[in-house]
Amino acid sequence: MSAFSMNRRQFVLGAAAGMSALALRPGLSYAVEGDTLVVRGASDIEILDPAFQNGLLEEEVGRCLFVSLNRLNDVRDGAGWTPYAASELTEKSPTEIEFKLHDWLVWTGDFGPVTAEDVKYSFERVANPANASAWAYAFDALKEVEVTGERSGIIRLKSPSSPFWVTTLPYYMGHIVCKKAVEAAGGKFTTEVPASAGPYVIEKWVLKQSLSLVLNPAWKGPAPTFAKVRFEIISDDEAAALAYESKAIDYSKISLNTLATYRDTLPEKSSLIQMDGNRFVWLAINLNNPKFADEKVRRALQYALDVSQVMDGSYSGLAAAATGVVPPSMVGHRDAILYPADAGKAQALLDEAGISGLTIELAAQNDKTSQLTCQIVQALFGAVGVTVDIKAYDDAVYWTLGDKSAGDTWKNLEMVLMNFAGGVDPSENLTWFRPSQIGAYNWGQFDSPEFEDLYQKGMAETDPEKRGVIYRKMQDLMEESGGFIFLTHETFAAVVREGLKPYIMADGYLYIPKFTRA
Repeated sequence: MSAFSMNRRQFVLGAAAGMSALALRPGLSYAVEGDTLVVRGASDIEILDPAFQNGLLEEEVGRCLFVSLNRLNDVRDGAGWTPYAASELTEKSPTEIEFKLHDWLVWTGDFGPVTAEDVKYSFERVANPANASAWAYAFDALKEVEVTGERSGIIRLKSPSSPFWVTTLPYYMGHIVCKKAVEAAGGKFTTEVPASAGPYVIEKWVLKQSLSLVLNPAWKGPAPTFAKVRFEIISDDEAAALAYESKAIDYSKISLNTLATYRDTLPEKSSLIQMDGNRFVWLAINLNNPKFADEKVRRALQYALDVSQVMDGSYSGLAAAATGVVPPSMVGHRDAILYPADAGKAQALLDEAGISGLTIELAAQNDKTSQLTCQIVQALFGAVGVTVDIKAYDDAVYWTLGDKSAGDTWKNLEMVLMNFAGGVDPSENLTWFRPSQIGAYNWGQFDSPEFEDLYQKGMAETDPEKRGVIYRKMQDLMEESGGFIFLTHETFAAVVREGLKPYIMADGYLYIPKFTRA
């Protein structure tokens, strides 16, 4: 829909201000030289503790500082994993996983070798409800970790769990921390890491500007290609593209507006990466807000939104409309939504409900794509007499909106534009909508015992076809509640300097230690 389209030229004025600020940073290099890799960081760090981290740059830095028992393949090489901190990682039985750690793994700060006791402490610390980790769900299947030797142990599960190997062990919640060091630090930490065992350590952090890593001298594993890594923190996609064009960074995720431009005119000595993504985007409607008490109102909003116009206006026609939170590449993907766009039905339902003059507050992040999407929603809802008041927030504030530990805002939310990085298994995309996530990440307050029961059955089921039936039904329940309007699984796009081979995870995040020269 041309009325909502915005090309890159229209972004340049605002992005240029961000780029000007970037140019003033002390020590910023505009050439790729020697053994330093410079990549974009889309946000700053706040918490590097694997049990409590928030995501984004923290994930990418965490993979440099810490190790996990296994690690996932580059998403372009297909699904799968390889051992990492574990020299041996085997399935002893459907509920037992044996591991043995490499004997060369040691902690920084003279904390000695990485041990099986550290693995036990790391996993059970996240799983312990008393610690209130947002990532505890990943250890729902965990019964205990039995230490059988200094560097060996057995992970015992309550029941078989296919996702455990790919959504728990290799991700941030599966990162191993040093028991002695963390306990000495008071049981948790933020940006001051008490001990690490990965290939890099932090050299310098400039708040909201950059973070630099250097090789960990105690690392005895495969040597990374780059001795130094610098993340330039650039939250705006368009400013990131301009930084790349100025040769300030070697690699950057880019918006689809920039992708459309680069398809025609690519910066010299560069290449594009484009692939189906699994980051899912949706509108969350607070089911407990009195404005949406009548199901007819919720259903009207679902019918009122023509998602194809969002795809054209916000994503330059380069992304496809979603049918749920499970992408086409995964077991459990649905072929179609239950309530497709129909403005006539939307208007009729509002009339039946006796609703006129409805005003909805729509909360969203303040990036360009999110704001474009909000404007399209505003226009389409306006066509059926619903006024949308857009509220834009920066990341630090936005991610507190639905968090009950940050106050009472979560109770009164109306509608929120949300996006989450997806996992490599459908359970990872669905876990956020369980009742236990209300007040954490289930901002629409979708509360379905049937959904929870199906989730548990899906985790224990090993037959792919049966899992698919379960996960499709779970998404039906979400849509039938009226609390969700599914938008897209964002197409992943990035630009990379000639001679550099990136390593990209399934969620679009980077695995820096495996970056190489092409």
